[in-house]
Parts: sequence; structure tokens; C-alpha cells
Amino acid sequence: MDLIDEPEKAGNTPEFTVSELSGAVKRAIEGEFGHVRVKGEVGRVVRARSGHLYFDLKDDRNVLACTTWKGQIPGLSVIPEEGMEVVAHGRMTTFGSQSKYQLNAVEVAVAGVGALMAMLEKRKKALQAEGLFAPERKQALPFLPDVIGVVTSAQGAVIRDILHRLRDRFPRKVLVWPVAVQGKDCAPQVARAIAGFNAMTPGGALPRPDLLIVARGGGSIEDLWGFNEEEVARAAAASMIPLISAVGHETDTTLIDFVADRRAPTPSAAAEIAVPVRLELINDVDQLDSRLSRAVTEGVRGRKQRVSDLARLLPRPDMLVEDARQRFDYWSERLDLALKGRVSAGELRLSRAAGSLRPGLLQGRLDRARERQTGWSARLAPALARAARDKRTAFAHQAGRLSPVQIERAISKGRDDVRARLDRLRLVARTAQDRRQARLEALDSLRRTLGYTETLKRGYAVVRGDGDVVMTAKAAGKAGSLELEFADGKLAVGKGDAPRPKKAKPKTPPPDQGSLF
Repeated sequence: MDLIDEPEKAGNTPEFTVSELSGAVKRAIEGEFGHVRVKGEVGRVVRARSGHLYFDLKDDRNVLACTTWKGQIPGLSVIPEEGMEVVAHGRMTTFGSQSKYQLNAVEVAVAGVGALMAMLEKRKKALQAEGLFAPERKQALPFLPDVIGVVTSAQGAVIRDILHRLRDRFPRKVLVWPVAVQGKDCAPQVARAIAGFNAMTPGGALPRPDLLIVARGGGSIEDLWGFNEEEVARAAAASMIPLISAVGHETDTTLIDFVADRRAPTPSAAAEIAVPVRLELINDVDQLDSRLSRAVTEGVRGRKQRVSDLARLLPRPDMLVEDARQRFDYWSERLDLALKGRVSAGELRLSRAAGSLRPGLLQGRLDRARERQTGWSARLAPALARAARDKRTAFAHQAGRLSPVQIERAISKGRDDVRARLDRLRLVARTAQDRRQARLEALDSLRRTLGYTETLKRGYAVVRGDGDVVMTAKAAGKAGSLELEFADGKLAVGKGDAPRPKKAKPKTPPPDQGSLF
């Protein structure tokens, strides 16, 4: 009896499709939990290829799936990171394809100062492991920068304090890049400002700064959190311009302080670090000038005294030349005697040489030279005759070896070689000519194929109006006379026979695609 009644009971229960049931659950959850705030620890975080952000909120017993769409991410104050304790604000919804409910988070805030400090410590350790805090990476500050770039709020008291301190110490050119110094826009604007200053051209219309100051007044850790973001720290580390961080008061410490080239306890202290005191420099220069003048005067006085002391040790000038004058007189007297003796000795040698040069002796030497020449002349004629005879004999021997038959054979061989070479040249010339002829015929065939006369053979015609080719019905209507050219000739057409342009058919509106929602 119970088995018979069971189908009757089931027949009274409403029947749903899967989509209807999923929609009912979705409406129930979204109606009951329209907007909620949920506190928990961030678990798995996934940034999808589409740009959407998926993360989990969990406590010690349950897990809640959260979704932030791509267009909602810029509105988040904090990007969730694994292990962070946050408070998420959004609306509950469902995902019927997987039979799950989830939170569409439109705002994420860190839950408490302790969570912020834990996240800051985690980021600090990660950046330190990369070496961004290393002392060897830090750049030296210029002694006196020409242009100083300041990244801060344009309305706050910080920029006035910096300009006031610079004006008191050493006036310099200042370029201010206004940014938000707290809130969700702080980090991206500060990072862009640092990168923008580095992108400027040195010596351009808007000169590139020689030094950067990133400054902000004091505040709570939440107010200063924009300077703890990783993108700000990396932008400061990548800056090619030396950078001074002056965020908060002396007791405040942010992440940018560790990567900056120099940290200032306050914005005013940053201005003091950036430039020296002009009056102190002038005073130092005056003192150095006085010391230099005294040093030069004392040096000249000391050298004069030294010269005077050395001059007393030197002998008198007339005593220095007395010995030399005496030696000059001695050698002057001996020079006259030496010259006279040298001339007498030369005359004696000349007399002796002239005595041996008698005419008879010279004539004897000439006779002996003439006899030697006559002997060589007598020996030269037979030698020349003998050499000519030997050459004539060798020539006759070579001539005897060259018979007429050999000469004729050599000539015949040379003629055959010339004939063979001429045949080869004719063959090469004929081959080249045939190749050029074939190429010319191929090009001519291609010309005829591409010409419009071949197209006319396939049933087409060329329309000319007033002697010019027309390609539209409108142009044909304006022509005074028309002419049709076919493959076998031309045909004149009257004005009334000209084709009329077809009217454009009205476009049919596309069918309605409906709504996807």
C-alpha cells in the first residue's frame, strides 16, 4: 500500500529544471546577503589570464571563494596576498556551473596594524633577498645639484618646507611632480613620477633633475602605506638619479627608505641633505683664499731668504772669470807659434813632393800605360773573332735541326688549334643566341597573354566613350558617343543604346540578435 502511495506524494512536489533551481538559489542568496563584509585570512590567490582575480578567504573551519572582476581591481585599496588577514566588502552571488557560492569583492582592506606589519615584514625580506637593500647599490649624492625633482603633494606643507629650506641654504631650480600621498592612487602615481623624472632628457627644454626627493608628512601606518607598496620600492631601486626618501617623521619607517640612496628623517632634513649652506661655502672660500694668500706670501719670503743665504756662499763674478781669462791669454800666445810651425812643415813636405815629380818620370809612366793598352787591343780582336765564330756555329747547328717538314707540321698544328677554337666560339655564340631567342619568345607570349586582346577572345569587350575607355555606367552616360571593341573588330553604338546604371537595392536591416542577458 505504501509503494502505491509514494508516486502520488511525489506528484504533489514542484518539479524544477537545473537552471531554474540554480536561479532560485542565486536569487535567495543575493536577496538575503546583498552586501556583506567578511573578515578572514587570504588563502589561494590566482590572477587569471583574462585579468580577473580569484582568491579564498578562510578561517579555522571554512573557506569562502572570492572573485574580483578585471574592471573592479583598480578600485581595491590592497591587492590580496596569501597569508594576509583582510576584511573584504562585496555582495554574495552564485556560480551555477559549479554549484558554488562566492563573494564578489569590490573592496579589500587589511584587518589591523598587526596584519600590515606582518605583510610589510614579508615584503622587506623578499626585496632584501633580491639585493635591493645592498649598500653597494646606493649612489652618491651630488654635492651641488643644479635641478632637484620633488615627488610630493602640491597642496601640502611639505613642499613649502622644502622650498623654504632650499631658499635659506642654497637656492636651486626645483621641479615638482604632484602625486597623491595616501590612498589607493598613491603607489602608482609615485612610481610613475620616479620613472617619469628618469625618462627626461638631460639638457632638454625641461631639464632632467640631478637629485630626487620623495617626501610626505607624518601619519599613521595606513596613511603611509602607499610608500610600502612593492612597485614604489622597485621604482626607487631602478632610479638612475640619486634619490632621497623623506616620508613621515623621524620615527616613521617605510619600505622606500631601505631602497633609497639616502634617508632623511623629515622633508626639511632632506632639503638640508640635498644642498650645502651657501653662506658657509662663501665663508669657507674666503678662509681658503686668505690661507692661500698667506701661504704664497710666506713661500715667496722664504725663497728670497734662501736665495740670499746661498748668494753669500757663492764667489764674486770677477773671481770666477780670472782663471779662465788667464788660460785664454796663455793659449792665445801658443796659438801663434803653432800656426807658424804648421805652415813651415807644410812648405817642407810640398818641396819634397815637387822634387820627385820630374818630367822624365811622368813620361815613363805614360809610356808604360800606353804599352799595356796596346797589348790589350791586340788580344781583343782575336777574342771577338773567336766568340763570333762560336755563335755562328751554334746558330748553324740549330738551323740544321729545323727542317721544312718540322716547320710545316708546326704550322699545320697551329692552324688546327685555331680552327678548333673558332668552332667552339661559333657553338657558344649559337647557344647564347638560341637562349636569348627562346627568352624573347617567352616574354612576347607573356605579353600577348597579359594584353587585353587575349581577354577579348574570351567574350569580353572594351567600351570607349569619346575615344577614352570608360569603366562605369555613369561615365558611359556622360559620353557623347560610344564604341565597342570586340576580338574581331569595333562597333559604334548610338547614344540610346548605352547601358543605364542599375539602381542600388535597398539594404535589408539585419535581424535582431536579441539580448545575451
